[in-house]
Parts: sequence; structure tokens; C-alpha cells
Amino acid sequence: MGIDSVLQAADPALAVILSREAVRQASTLDLIASESIPSQPVRAAQASMASGKTAEGYPGGRYHTGTGIVDDLERLAIERAKAVFGAEGANVQPNSGVNANLAVYEALLRPGDPVLAMDLAHGGHLSHGASASITGKAYRFRHYGVDPVTETIDLATVRAIALEHRPRLLVTGGSSYPRLTAYAGLRAIADEVGAWLLVDMAHIAGLVAARVIPSPVPFADVVTFTTYKTLLGPHGGVILSRGTLAAKIDRGVFPGTQGTPSFGMMAAKAVCLGFAATPAFRDRMQLVLDDASALAAALAGRGYRLVAGGTDTHQVLLDLRSVGLTGDVADVALEAAGILTNRNVIPFDPGTPKVPSGLRLGLTAAAQRGIGPAEMAGVASMIDRVLRAPADANVGGSVAAEVAALLADHPIEGAG
Repeated sequence: MGIDSVLQAADPALAVILSREAVRQASTLDLIASESIPSQPVRAAQASMASGKTAEGYPGGRYHTGTGIVDDLERLAIERAKAVFGAEGANVQPNSGVNANLAVYEALLRPGDPVLAMDLAHGGHLSHGASASITGKAYRFRHYGVDPVTETIDLATVRAIALEHRPRLLVTGGSSYPRLTAYAGLRAIADEVGAWLLVDMAHIAGLVAARVIPSPVPFADVVTFTTYKTLLGPHGGVILSRGTLAAKIDRGVFPGTQGTPSFGMMAAKAVCLGFAATPAFRDRMQLVLDDASALAAALAGRGYRLVAGGTDTHQVLLDLRSVGLTGDVADVALEAAGILTNRNVIPFDPGTPKVPSGLRLGLTAAAQRGIGPAEMAGVASMIDRVLRAPADANVGGSVAAEVAALLADHPIEGAG
């Protein structure tokens, strides 16, 4: 009996909700940059019997018995992570990207230590010392932003702040930065001030694994990432490190910030890390990049201003002031037409996180459905028509019909 049938028999109310979610995913064009479509093997691994095992500690050194098999599971996931990214050390236990970052801070810092990271408002992440996060309360963060003209990281500014602040840890990477990062330049700054370098590549991990964009691993002391965005896996985190730091990182995860790991999630991580080593995965990530570039060009051609002038990744970040809109109006109108995006602050935004000037788009899920660059002009047209008349139900209905036709030609299947 399949999992769906088991749920239907045991908990029909929940089964109905999950069925509705499956229909929603199949019938909407997902352009949310932090989402992907989990494959059937990923879902099967996460729902496996391994999900019930308790095993604090690490392979060969657990605090519970009956752990020999999950030891093998964890070793497999570790070896795949190290092989895919060319890393010396890997910890596959973090339950999320935030947990991964917390564990790194716990391993390398003391409360109150100075840290330098990218500003959330300029593309960083909450766990990089935002005032609303525990990270901003536990450590003494300073933040760097992007250049007001290029909207990219200015190494001279980062260096000047680093020389003044003298951080013990320099953090880069974020949630809404569409350009590549100069890892070598940040490494040089970290060395000059005697800091560790942490790269949070949560959004771009799949692109790095596929080698379609440069890797931070040769330059960073520690790299964190999530497995559910471009890596096409479950919700969870991974930490890569230099071999000399591996033991510190392990202690930062357990017992520093987590108890027993989720072995169902770990099994699903192993699945996506195995897939990341295949030519099919590389082809998929190249399609993600090609789609993002094509959509960016098509939207720019329709008068939209692209933050940072374009994209080198899966993300396209729009400044909606160029068409007189705010992100909250835009994402609601697009969702009503069957297109999922998210409102987002942009650098030097006069708005707020709830009413920002930006809209963030991501092409991972679209590429998983086989939607290609040739279809991005049509996608841009649909987005444009909705945003030019966000309150017009007739326009929204017409676009919704076009979205449905596009998705019918590109159904969710294996979601590789």
C-alpha cells in the first residue's frame, strides 16, 4: 500500500489537505527563488523507517544503541557531500540553514565576538546578525552593503569596515543577491584581519554542485547551505569545512546547537547529494541559469529595472518602482493569476519588508518542469500584463488560462 493510500485510510482529513497541496503545486507556476520540487526518491527517503531512529552523536560514537545502520546512512551522506563539493569535512546533521549557521557561530565564536556580514536589506540573511534574530543578540555584528551604483559587493568598502571592526568571522552569501561573489577578494580581507571566512551558499548550492558557477569551497574556511533550494532535496542544512575545523564544527552542531538528527531528512539529503553528482543534474542546473538569464532579459525589454543589472544565478530581482508598483501588490496579483513569486526588499529600499519595492523571482522549479528559455518571453509577457493591471480580474483570468496551458505542457513528473 502506498503512502498516499495509508494516509487516506488512517487520517482522511490530513490526506485531503496534502492532496490539495499536491494539486496546488501542479497547477501553479512556481517562481519562488527558495523553492524546488522534491523528487519521488527524496520524498520516499524522508518518509522511511529511518525517520524514527534516535541517535545523538556521530557514527561510531552514539549515545544510543541500535545505531549501526544509521551510522552507515550518515557516512554515506557525508561522503557524498564531500565528493560533490570537493570539501575536506562535512556535517549533514543540521535541521536547517539557520541551524547550520548557528552551529558555525557556536564552533568558532564566543558570545559578544565581532562579526562582519552582508546587510539583510542588501541581500543578506536573518541569521547573519539581523536584529530580529538571536544571532544579532548573541554576537557583535556589523554589516556591509552593496555599492549604490552597481548594487554589487564593493570589496574596498568591505575591507574598510573589516579593518575598523576587526571581526573574528567574515560572512558572505545571502537570500536575494543575484550576482556572483568575489570569494578570492573576501578571502584576502579575512586573512588581512585574521578572521575566519564563512560562505552561506544556501541559494546557490545546486549551481555550485553542478559546476555551472564558481565554488566558494577552495576559498572559505566554512561553507553552509540548505538542501531544498537549487539542490532539489529536503528542507535541511549541511556544513562543509576545512579538515582542521571539522571536529570544531561537529561539536558546534552536537552538542552545541542540536540534539538527535532527523535520519529521514538525512536519507533524503543523501538522495539529492547523489543526484547532484550526475550529468542529468548538471543539465538541469544549466537550464536554471539559462531560464533566469532569458527571463531577466525579457523583463528588462518590457521596461523593468533589474537590481544589479541582471543575474548570474537562478534569481531575478526586480525594482518595481520602474512600473509604479510595490512588491506586496505584485505578488498578490500574480498569485491570483497562478504565478508564485515573493515580495522582497531591494538595496536602499524606501519601503518596508511588508511593503517593499522589489519582487524576487527564481527559476529552479520552472526548470524542473522542463520549461525552457524559449518560453521565458511568454512568461515575461504574463507577468507584465498582470503587473500593468493588478486589479483587473479579466487580465488575471486571461493570464491564469495561459499559465494552465503552459503547465499542462510541462507537468510535474519525476521532478529531477
